[in-house]
Amino acid sequence: MRNYFIAAAMLAATVSTAQNRDTTRPAGAPQLNNLQAAGGFGGGAQRQGPRAYKDVITNKAISQKGMITVHRVDDKFYFEVPNNILGREILAVTRYIKVPAISGNGRGAYGGEVANQQTLAFEKGPSNNVFLRTITLVNAADPNDDIYKAVSNSNLNAIAAAFPIAAFGKDSASVVLDVTDYFKGDNQVVSINANIKRSLGLGPIAADRSYIQKISTYPINTEIRSVKTFSAAGAAAPAGFGGQGGGATIPAANAAGAVTIELNTSMLLLPEKPMTPRIADKRVGFFTDDYVLFGDDQQKVENKEFAVRWRLEPKDEDVEKWKRGELVEPKKPIIYYIDPATPKQWRKHLILGVNDWQKAFEKAGFKNAIMGKEWPENDTTMSLEDARYSVIRYFASPTENAYGPNVHDPRSGEILESHIGWYHNVMKLVHDWYMVQAAATDPRARSMKFDDDLMGDLIRFVSSHEVGHTLGLRHNMGSSSKTPVEKLRDKAWVEANGHTASIMDYARFNYVAQPEDNISKAGLYPRIGDYDQWAIRWGYGYIAGNNEEEVKKNSNKLITETLKANPRTWFGTYESGNQADPRSQSEDLSDNAVKASEYGIKNLQRLLAGLPEWTKEEGDLNENIATMYGQLLGQYRRYIGHVTRNIGGVYETFKVAEQDEPVYEVTPKAMQRDALGYLNRQVFQTPTWLIDKKIWNKINPPGTADPLASAQEGALAGLLTLDRLNRMQYCADRFGADKAYSALEMMNDLQSDLFSELKSNKAIDNYRRMLQKSYIDKLNTLLNPPTATITITLGGGGFNNPYASGANSRSDVYSIARAQLTQLRAQVAAAAATNPDRMSKIHLQDLAEKIKRALDPK
Repeated sequence: MRNYFIAAAMLAATVSTAQNRDTTRPAGAPQLNNLQAAGGFGGGAQRQGPRAYKDVITNKAISQKGMITVHRVDDKFYFEVPNNILGREILAVTRYIKVPAISGNGRGAYGGEVANQQTLAFEKGPSNNVFLRTITLVNAADPNDDIYKAVSNSNLNAIAAAFPIAAFGKDSASVVLDVTDYFKGDNQVVSINANIKRSLGLGPIAADRSYIQKISTYPINTEIRSVKTFSAAGAAAPAGFGGQGGGATIPAANAAGAVTIELNTSMLLLPEKPMTPRIADKRVGFFTDDYVLFGDDQQKVENKEFAVRWRLEPKDEDVEKWKRGELVEPKKPIIYYIDPATPKQWRKHLILGVNDWQKAFEKAGFKNAIMGKEWPENDTTMSLEDARYSVIRYFASPTENAYGPNVHDPRSGEILESHIGWYHNVMKLVHDWYMVQAAATDPRARSMKFDDDLMGDLIRFVSSHEVGHTLGLRHNMGSSSKTPVEKLRDKAWVEANGHTASIMDYARFNYVAQPEDNISKAGLYPRIGDYDQWAIRWGYGYIAGNNEEEVKKNSNKLITETLKANPRTWFGTYESGNQADPRSQSEDLSDNAVKASEYGIKNLQRLLAGLPEWTKEEGDLNENIATMYGQLLGQYRRYIGHVTRNIGGVYETFKVAEQDEPVYEVTPKAMQRDALGYLNRQVFQTPTWLIDKKIWNKINPPGTADPLASAQEGALAGLLTLDRLNRMQYCADRFGADKAYSALEMMNDLQSDLFSELKSNKAIDNYRRMLQKSYIDKLNTLLNPPTATITITLGGGGFNNPYASGANSRSDVYSIARAQLTQLRAQVAAAAATNPDRMSKIHLQDLAEKIKRALDPK
């Protein structure tokens, strides 16, 4: 790797989550007007020059040697920073140790979560000072290139603090700095992110109630543990810790007018020589980092984007074996410890979730590369906050979730450690998912409390998913689309291969399987699949090449050949790409959403019949059945969403130039038509099976929101979005009427289905009446859009885009909406005259009037 100059404007070291890349530089960093304000002088003490070492580090000193030697003299803490550390980049990760309770709707924070993250460097300053700079990486250049000067002139790193040199070490090989006031104080770099403090309404730090608990130092890291007390007004905060949720309050602030938080800052020395990065490829789903690279030989600026991954290397004596494809052990395996706060019955399942990845790493040529272990509670030399250890942290929280972040080197993407967040109430999440999706096929799921074996299995799969994120893997929402729908009912096939090719998909459980298929848990649970093993092989395995360009070419060849040989290695996600691709969806299964959802509804009908018995618990005030009926309805609405995405769908499959194949293709017309047929059968024709009045009379007072009407309204609104209709017209133009389902064709079919009573002269039930009114309202909105929000979006090449949302008056959708209403008005008027049902008649008369006003709003 070339010795690039690292320069600045935004720190790219991130903590990854199911879902998105977070910048680690908090907004609103304080302006520094002078060195005293920077926090180095400790409360405005009179400036003194360096003193003799023995006068500063006296015989009272308690000293620890490490990356930075730490001395404690009475109530003072000193850093003795070796000269060879000056200028080296240090990653500072500040975590909560203990936090106040949050009440209300805020998510809160928990001990072990990240509060702040920065890259730092100590450097000699003038007048016997040492500066602490924040290093932010956006631009880089080779120091041997002329353009290096321009890059360095435009990327100056901020001086976050200045420390007077208290003394010089032996032979002037180190500098001694008094860091007491800096770590006691509220300094941006090693305290809570400024956005979080604002969200919690925290005021200035209370110096008399803030102190350093201890500082420990080790060969590559120094750990600072502190207690900070902030003034707080006590009013409801706009959001919880981390900026999530709203309406949160901190009871301690109301009681004391102050909030106390315990923090740990890990200062971790980054490798002197960064790991060789693996250049990212859109066809393999890794989290990435990047910076802009400038060079004298360029004719355009290069954005250097690379995968985030652990430094997993063979032992020196095994390198050639590894290159030949033999299994070898890594120099340093990836180890995840289990938080000792984890209930004992779940620890083994979390460990199994970690160890499940071993078979994937074998595809990359490593054995025993990853393992889960219990935390050695009797080892007092280890700390859960120590940056050298990766931990699955257990949080006593009502949040139904878990997440898998990582801390990595922004220069290379090297993952340094991870603290997976595991919320206690994730068990409720997996219970409800499994009961709704598998109770029809797995009798163990037919209760409100699962036995430990079943819950352990569910914990194991979530553990594997979150560990996958900490290995660098993003969600692969498209993976499940590579499983043929009927294979999900094939006992032998699905038990051997799993219902999705990736545990990084949100594919949950096999809801397609029917009771008569007799499929065991091996065919119902997610597991590490073909895609996961391939992704680990690409990210961690050997790719030949003597330089970056050769490795990149061989990587491209490997990816292209692998995708051709095994389509189940495909990566697709809507999270940062084409959101119109129906293959990349959350919570869906198979290559055919219509058939999968038809099977799913059969199982929901079985679930509904069993709910009164399966949710029964003594003393329960119908809360269980209310919860699970809501979950059932939610699953039904997911099916609607899965199917609807096919209408106006556009496939996105990344290809390289030498393949000379299209990246974008329209969803087949027949599949789109089938999708509309599903909506008509299962949604718009009143699904009476969902109307269980015996259950409704226990949980849903009359006059409140109707769950069925709400689902139907949502389906219609999702179908008739301006973006979808414009896209359908655009696809008809680009791909042709034989391949694309145009908006005009779809609207004709939809209108015929929604108003089928006009021909049959049947009575129109209440749900259909509401749908028909809603349909006219939505066409009216298309025809007469609110004028206040109209914008014109420029398309490629600077041309006005007639398909842009704000320009619908010039798109075909405007004309189609008018034509549909004009046609419908005549049909409605004729039917109103002949329909024998009184309510239907006056409904149709009302529709005719609504259409008239829509066509002529004046």
